Amino acid sequence: MLQVNNVSMIFPDKKLFEDVDLVFSPGNCYGIIGANGAGKTTFLKILAGEKEPTKGSVTMDKNARMSKLNQDHYAFENQVVLDVVIMGNKKLYDISKEKEAIYMKADFSDEDGMKAAQLEADFAEMGGYEAEAEAATLLQGLGVDISKHYMLMADLKEADKIKVLLAQALFDSPDILLLDEPTNGLDIKAVLWLQDFLMDFPGIVIVVSHDRYFLNEVCTMTVDVDYGKISLFVGNYDFWYESSQLALKMAKEQNKKKEEKAKELKDFIARFSANKSKARQATSRRKLLEKITLDDIKPSTRRYPFVGFPLSREPGNDILIVENLSLKDGDKKLIDSMSFIVNKNDKIAFIGNDLAITKFFEVINGNTDDYEGSFKFGQTITKDYFPKDNNEFFKDIDLNLIDWMRQYSEEQSEIEMRGYLGKMLFSGDEALKKASVLSGGERVRMMFLKMMVEPSNLLIFDQLTNHLDLESIEAVNKGLEAYKGNILFTSHDTQIIFTVANRIIEIFEDGTYRDEEISYEDYIDKYYKEEK
Repeated sequence: MLQVNNVSMIFPDKKLFEDVDLVFSPGNCYGIIGANGAGKTTFLKILAGEKEPTKGSVTMDKNARMSKLNQDHYAFENQVVLDVVIMGNKKLYDISKEKEAIYMKADFSDEDGMKAAQLEADFAEMGGYEAEAEAATLLQGLGVDISKHYMLMADLKEADKIKVLLAQALFDSPDILLLDEPTNGLDIKAVLWLQDFLMDFPGIVIVVSHDRYFLNEVCTMTVDVDYGKISLFVGNYDFWYESSQLALKMAKEQNKKKEEKAKELKDFIARFSANKSKARQATSRRKLLEKITLDDIKPSTRRYPFVGFPLSREPGNDILIVENLSLKDGDKKLIDSMSFIVNKNDKIAFIGNDLAITKFFEVINGNTDDYEGSFKFGQTITKDYFPKDNNEFFKDIDLNLIDWMRQYSEEQSEIEMRGYLGKMLFSGDEALKKASVLSGGERVRMMFLKMMVEPSNLLIFDQLTNHLDLESIEAVNKGLEAYKGNILFTSHDTQIIFTVANRIIEIFEDGTYRDEEISYEDYIDKYYKEEK
C-alpha cells in the first residue's frame, strides 16, 4: 500500500495542489490525468521521494520496493545493457558488484571468504542467479534482440535505449511501479507487450500518459489533477471522461427524477463493465464500477477547445496518386518504391518509421525535391498541412494572435477572429498575446485554427497531438472523426488511429511498406496479436 497524507505543493506564484489524501492499493493501475502544468509529473516525483512537498508525507509498507521509469536516455552510456536492467533492483546489483570485487582481489583473505559467502547467500535469496535470465526475458519482450544484451548502452539506437530503461523499471517485480509516459518511443509490439505485462502485474502501478488508448487498456482507477485538487475516481480514462459528461448533463436536468438518473447511471455502468481487456483486469474494473452511486460521479471543471475542419468543396474521384516513390536519408533507404492511390473518403494512418513518414509528407507538400518517383493530386483537391515542426510560423513574428490569424483568413474582422480564438480557449486579453511567446501546446492550437479558417478537402497531419493536453486531444479526435474530406496522418495517440483511420500504411525500417484498407484494430489483430 502507498499512502498520501495531507500533501500540498505550493510555490510563491502558484498552487499546484493542496491537502491531498489518497491510498493506492495492490492489483490496481492508476492513471494520472490533468491539464499541462497541473502538476502530474510533480506529483509523481513526490510519490517517488524525488521532491519534497510543501507539507504532508507519502508512506509505503516497510518492506515494499518502488521502481520508477528513468527519463534520462543517456544516464548509462558506459554500462552493459543487461547490467542496466538489473540496476532496477539497486540492492541486488550492488551485492553482485561487491561480490565480484572481492573475488578479483589478489590477496583474498579468510575474512574476504566469509564476506563473499554472506554475499552469495544474500544474492541467492534475492534471486540473483535468475537475474540475467529475467532481464533478458524483459528485453526480448520489449523487442531488444538478444544480440544487443551485452552491448554498451552508448552503442544502441534511441528506441532501444528507451526499451532498456523500461525493462529496468519493470525488473524484479517491484511492489510499486511509477511510469511517466512509458509508451513514448515504443513500437506497436512493445506497447502491446507492456499492456499485457501491466494487466498481469500484481502490485501498484501509477502511470502518467497522454496515450488514451493505453490508459483505457491498463487502468482500473483514474487520478485527476485539476484546479488545485487531486481526486481519485473508479474506472479508466474513457469512463472518467464520459461519467463527468454524464454528471454535467444530469446537473443541468434539475427536474429529472432521481430514479430516472439512477437508471441512466446503471445503464451507463453496464456498458462500460463489458470490457475487452484481459479477464482479471476487466473483472477488477467491473467490481469497482458496480459500487458507484449517483453521488460518486462529478462533473469535470475542465475546459475543452473546439476543433472542426470545414470542407472547401466536395472532392472528385482523383485524390492522390503516388508511383514508385523512393526516399533516402544519406545512404539509408527510408522508402523503397512506394505506390498507392488515395480513394475518396480514405482516412489513412501512416505508422512505423517516423523519419520516413515525415520526409514523405514534406515531399508531397512540395517542401523538398529530394526524392525519386512521382506523385499527383487530383484537380479538385485543396490540401492543408500540419508539420511536425511549426517553428517557421511563429519565429520572429511580431503579431498578436488576432493579427496572426488574419494572415490566413479571408474574414478580417476582430469579432470573427476573437470568435475563432475563443474556440481554442484564447479569450479576452489572451487574444492580444504575441504569437512569438506561445508555448508548444498553444502553438499547436493556433495551427489548428489556421487550418479551420482555410477550408480544404485533404488534411495532412504529422504528429498532431505533440504538446497537447488530454482535453485538446479529445477535441482534435472529435474534429477528425467529423471531417468529411480525406486525411493522411501520423500520430503517437493510438486512440486517434483506432477511431479515425480506415486504412493503414506501415513503413518499415528497411524502406518496405504494407498497405491495408482496414481499421487499426483489424490491422493489429491481423499482424501483431499472434506475434506479441
